[in-house]
Order: sequence, then C-alpha cells, then structure tokens
Amino acid sequence: MSGAGDATAARQTLGAGDIPVDTPRAPAREAAENELSKPMYHENDPNLLQRGLSRFWDWIGGVFDAAAGAAPGGAAGLVVLVLVAVGLTAALWWRLGTPHRSSRPLADGLFGDDGPRGAAQHRAAAEAHAAALRWTEAVQERMRAIVRSLEERALLDPRPGRTADEAAAEAGRALPDQAARLLVAARDFDDVTYGGRTASRPTYLALTELDIDLDGAKPLLPGASRGAAG
Repeated sequence: MSGAGDATAARQTLGAGDIPVDTPRAPAREAAENELSKPMYHENDPNLLQRGLSRFWDWIGGVFDAAAGAAPGGAAGLVVLVLVAVGLTAALWWRLGTPHRSSRPLADGLFGDDGPRGAAQHRAAAEAHAAALRWTEAVQERMRAIVRSLEERALLDPRPGRTADEAAAEAGRALPDQAARLLVAARDFDDVTYGGRTASRPTYLALTELDIDLDGAKPLLPGASRGAAG
C-alpha cells in the first residue's frame, strides 16, 4: 500500500506543464515495432528476428530506466528520450540493413528480357564492352554468345528461362571434353551477374577462348563412346 501511495503522491506533484519522463516509451516502441514488422524482415528467419527484437527491447528498456533517473522532467526530458529512441531505431536499421531479395531473374534466365539475338550479335556486343573495358558486361555477353551458338548448332534446344548453369550442364553432355570449362564459364557468369563480383580481362579472355574452341568442337553423338567420337 505504501508503494501505491508513493506513486499517487508523485503523480499529484506534477504540474500542468509537466510530462512523465517515461511517456516516450509507448510511441517509440510502437514506431520501432511498426518498422520491424514489415514483411521484408521476415523473409529469411522469423525466429531470429523475434529473438533479436526481444533482446533489443530488453536493452532499450534498460536504457529508458537509466535515462528516467537521470533526465530532467518536463518537456526537455521528453525530447531527450524521444531522440534516444529515434537514434536507437536508426542504429538498428543500419545494423540490419535493407533485406535484399534474390536478384536472380529466374523467369528471364540467361538472356534476360532484351529480346532474341543471334550469337554473332552477342559476340559483337561483348567485343564492344571489352573495347570500353566494361569486363562484367563483356563476360555476360560472351556467355550468352556461347549458349546461343550452341542453340544455333542444335546442340542445345532453345528454351526460355534457361540459366547459365543449366546450359553448361546440358552442353557438357554433348561436348564432354569441354564440360569442365563450360561449368567454370557458367560460374563466372553467375558471379558477376548475381554475386556482385566485378569481372576481369582474364575472365573475359577465357570465355572468348572457350567460345572459339566450342565453335570447332565435335559433339558426342547419342549412343557413341568418347573414343569413337574422337
């Protein structure tokens, strides 16, 4: 009863212009929860997010408890605590970063949505990018030229949405001597297209050499052994 009486007495001592120093907790918590409840934070591991959010509120509760004892009352204390809450929310946003969805355009596959082009056109585009030292774009276009050339030679069936990995695996069955190089080329394409890597001149030259070698390679006929194909 004495605790309740003390709380009542404390409230009675507040003047008309005074604001309790713990008032910011509700709006600050509500604002942070609204931000962190967005679906993009729940794409990967909802349990991990929930644990992190619980720890965050345990921490912010301690900060508010400490600040409530030290901050002055009235509007000044309210402003200070609101600024602390905003700062903590901003720090959490910076720590988590903006969740990224997979950038791999599965529907568009290797060729994207720029319309059908022949192998010669992709090669010309690759050479133009290489001349301008745009190695990432040059690697992408050279890999597209390789796959389109295999389609034009009927070693691959034209198929929308095919990925570089799929093309390399399928072509490797028809050209087993080049299978390993095809997989490396597909991995290089994926790295610069989806993995954020920047391509280099040696990578482009390796794909160019592969393109030339594939153009003269003899496919393994169905039912034939590798020795007979040679």
